[in-house]
Amino acid sequence: MQFRFRLRAFAFHLLGSALVLSLTLGGLFLGWYRWPGWYLTGVMTVSALLAGVDLTLGPLLTFLIANPAKPRRELARDIGVIVAAQLIALGYGALTLWQGRPVYYAFSGNRLEVVRAFELVAPSSPAGRASDPALAPAWWHTPRWIWAPLPADPKAADEIMRTAVQGGADVVDMPRYFRPWSEGLPTLRQNLRAPDKLTELSVAQRKFVKARLAALGLPADSPTTITMAGRAAPLVAVFDPSSMRMLALLFSE
Repeated sequence: MQFRFRLRAFAFHLLGSALVLSLTLGGLFLGWYRWPGWYLTGVMTVSALLAGVDLTLGPLLTFLIANPAKPRRELARDIGVIVAAQLIALGYGALTLWQGRPVYYAFSGNRLEVVRAFELVAPSSPAGRASDPALAPAWWHTPRWIWAPLPADPKAADEIMRTAVQGGADVVDMPRYFRPWSEGLPTLRQNLRAPDKLTELSVAQRKFVKARLAALGLPADSPTTITMAGRAAPLVAVFDPSSMRMLALLFSE
C-alpha cells in the first residue's frame, strides 16, 4: 500500500516535471537553438543538467517522502518545497539558456560564427546601436544571418582587432557594423576554400570533411567550403559558388 502510494506520487511528479521541462526547453530549442545553434553553443550540457534535476531529483525526493500515513497538509508542504526548489533551478537554467541563445550567424573575415545574446555590445554604446534598424537585436528575433565586415576606417578597424585579441568585443558583437547577409555574399564567395585548404582544421578533420562531401555527391576538391566557429569543433559550410546557396553544414569530426 505504502509503496503503491509512493509510486503514484512519483509518477504524477515525474509527469508534471516532464511537461514543464518540455515546454521550457521546447520553446527555446524550436525558436533559438535549432540546428546549428544547439551544437555551436554547447548548450546540451546545461540542458542535460536541467533534465537531471527536473526529471530525476525532484520526483525521486517525492517518492522518498510520500507516505500515506503522513497528514495531507504536511505532505503537500513537503512536496511544495521540492517543487519550489525545482522551479528555482529550472528558472536559473532557463535564464542561462536565454542569455546564451544564438542571435546571429555572422560572416566576418574568413569564417562564419555564432553570436550569442550576452556577447553583444550594450545598446547604450555607439557600437551597440545598429546602423540598419532591420538588423537591430530584439528578444523576439530568432537567429539571423548577417555580414559583419570591419569598418572602412583603418584606425577603427585596428582598434576592434586589438580589442578582440585581448579578449574583448569583436566586430561580430557590434550591431553598428552589421550589414545584410546578401551584401556579404560576393566577399564570402572569395573566401570559399577547398577542404584541403581549411588550415584551421586538423589533417584528420579535413579528410573526414572530404569523405562526407563525397558521400553527399558534392565536389570534394573545389573551393566550396568555409568553417563555422562556436564552442564545439568547427562546422563546415558548403556553398554553391554560382548561386551562393548553402548546400550543407557538416560536422568536421
